[in-house]
Amino acid sequence: MYPPIEPYETGTLKVSDIHSLYYELSGNKEGKPVVFLHGGPGGGTDAKDRSFFDPSKYKIVLFDQRGSGKSTPSASLEENTTWDLVKDIEKIRTHLEIDKWHVFGGSWGSTLSLAYAESHPDRVLSMVLRGIFTLRKSELQFFYQDGASHLFPDAWEEYLAPIPEAERGDMILAYHAQLNSVDEDTRIKAAKAWSKWEMATSKLFVDPAHIAEAEKDDWANAFARIENHYFINAGWMRDGQLLEKQEIDKIRHIPTVVVQGRYDVVCPATTAYALKKVWPEITLHIVPDAGHSSREPGTAKLLVEATDRFAKL
Repeated sequence: MYPPIEPYETGTLKVSDIHSLYYELSGNKEGKPVVFLHGGPGGGTDAKDRSFFDPSKYKIVLFDQRGSGKSTPSASLEENTTWDLVKDIEKIRTHLEIDKWHVFGGSWGSTLSLAYAESHPDRVLSMVLRGIFTLRKSELQFFYQDGASHLFPDAWEEYLAPIPEAERGDMILAYHAQLNSVDEDTRIKAAKAWSKWEMATSKLFVDPAHIAEAEKDDWANAFARIENHYFINAGWMRDGQLLEKQEIDKIRHIPTVVVQGRYDVVCPATTAYALKKVWPEITLHIVPDAGHSSREPGTAKLLVEATDRFAKL
């Protein structure tokens, strides 16, 4: 990854009567524009996200999605859907007077990248995607109900703890009740447990510092509440919509590289493989020694190689 850099411009953009988005620009003011779509939903951006791009060649656009990071109001679920976020990306592009741009997204960011590209294929120069997630019921079932629990029984036990045994037949629904409780202590306790489950399972080698991120009240509250809100509503999409042939046909011409950790249990490789089957034109790299995180060495190396390649377009 490239060395750390600071933004040359930061700002906020009001995208609705309720929501204002934080955005920043870094790198080369005259460079190839690229937009970074963060994970979660609800995760927010991080300064390290700028380092996937050559700052001498790219005009790097980062922004925090509705309710996330520095965007306001924090953790707000109102007017917060996949299609609101797709419209926001266009509002940012228009605001910054960018005609077309490269799109980079991992995990939920890959979902949003596909949804955006399928809605606005004429605005996307290329895509670099990581840890493919398409919000199908089977994907949610694997991670939040019965699948990853078999690999991380210790972390799973902590994830189960806030939920009464009688309610554990649908963990997403049970968490929904607690994450929207009128009692703040209940909400925060549930938010931390939900967030810790994902942090504990995101890397091939479990990282205590990564797990500790889930102890931050404000971050965990936004991350957990927004994720759960999207999942309980199936992303406001048909099951498997992003992988349907008529949707992929809209973006088949867009040069796309997918980097997928072989041992990613948050977004298992089966979804990236399903994308490759319906869209054979993509380049799919399955990293043999990586989990879900974008910062694992093999994954980060391939992501940077892809952005370096697309800087020439």
